[in-house]
Amino acid sequence: MIDKVYVPPIKIQGIKTKIVPLISEVAWIDEDTTWIEPFMGSGVVGLNLAPKRAIFADTNPHTIALYNAIKSGEITSYLVREFLEKEGKELQEKGDKHYYYIRDRFNEEQSPLDFLFLNRSCFNGMIRFNKNYKFNVPYGHKPERFSKAYITKIVNQVKRLENVFPTVEWEFKCESFENIIQVADEKSFIYCDPPYIGRHVDYYDSWNEEQEIKLHDLLMNSGTHFMLSTWDRNKYRENEYIDRIWGECRKVNQEHFYYVGAKESNRNSMLEALLMNYNPEDIPKINQAEQYLQLSFLDEVVNI
Repeated sequence: MIDKVYVPPIKIQGIKTKIVPLISEVAWIDEDTTWIEPFMGSGVVGLNLAPKRAIFADTNPHTIALYNAIKSGEITSYLVREFLEKEGKELQEKGDKHYYYIRDRFNEEQSPLDFLFLNRSCFNGMIRFNKNYKFNVPYGHKPERFSKAYITKIVNQVKRLENVFPTVEWEFKCESFENIIQVADEKSFIYCDPPYIGRHVDYYDSWNEEQEIKLHDLLMNSGTHFMLSTWDRNKYRENEYIDRIWGECRKVNQEHFYYVGAKESNRNSMLEALLMNYNPEDIPKINQAEQYLQLSFLDEVVNI
């Protein structure tokens, strides 16, 4: 079980930082495993836990484009610092006018650097697109957002990936979960973090019971070990789909606080669930120290 979680450059709501250590304890992986992640999101789970071979996928082309640009060297930590210092100064001077200028430019040109800027200066770190695939999150009203320390934090997050990518065989693909799961074989491990059914629906890629059932069937027929993250219950209600759709899976729980919105009153406790098609107690006792050592380049650490 790891005790340090390295934060990726992309920030999203519902990020799995707090439960990465638990996932590391019960994931069925070793040095020969191919990690397959059909719902990459920010990438925080796989970028901390994936062994040498991995396939990361998401239907958000902009996250995939950013990571591929860092992998290829098109975007470097030096360029990120230079870009954020320049645009951050403009933001400090012009506020929302400059934010919406960058947003319009991104929706026209789809630059990965503009996407990174918007992700770190928009309201509450949201990633949301309308039905025309235009980024539509409003300004976060923090003109001094890109302080020297904050830029350094992001630069270090990019620098860590620069150091890791040459040592691994990781692919980043803009693909549907259906296509990515089909490439799995008996040596793969599939980790899924789909939109939480009954909780999150965005403006361009909704998630419903039909898709949850399709995901279940694909995973059950994949012929390999898999794990799925979902919500179990909070103080208001329970996730009825766990028993209805995933009833044959093993379940491990961890409670943490889920935060959405600008008010502290929106910070509520939720019981997370990890669902697996295997018994965690049957996992071979694998020494993963070497696996985690290769990922220990970044100074930015989240205390858990």
